[in-house]
Amino acid sequence: MPPDNNPAAGVAVLIFLLIEAALVLAWVAGAWRVFSKAGQPGWAAIIPIYNIYVWLKVAQKPGWWVLLFFIPVVSLIPAILGSLAVAANFGKGAGYAVGMIFLPFIFYPMLGFGDAKYIAAPPLPN
Repeated sequence: MPPDNNPAAGVAVLIFLLIEAALVLAWVAGAWRVFSKAGQPGWAAIIPIYNIYVWLKVAQKPGWWVLLFFIPVVSLIPAILGSLAVAANFGKGAGYAVGMIFLPFIFYPMLGFGDAKYIAAPPLPN
């Protein structure tokens, strides 16, 4: 079968890609500000894998948890626990963490550009 040369399909794909790029850009801008508020380098939001490491530092979780993100299904556990910790470190509750998980392109900019302050919990004694 020859490829579909429907111009409407091309326009639909272009619109989809523009919307996706806008959502990713919103998350990056929000994460950049969240990292900066937490005393971390904001530019880390655009570096793959390193952004997870910095995010875990903001969540006050061990850096080795990055390895857990490479294990399918298991990666959900540190993602959920990390989101709960980031929300708590900014004075937000579990409902906000759920928003950070399912709508990060909305909740990270709200956290980063809003008036929330980074109030990290004191580290646990060894």
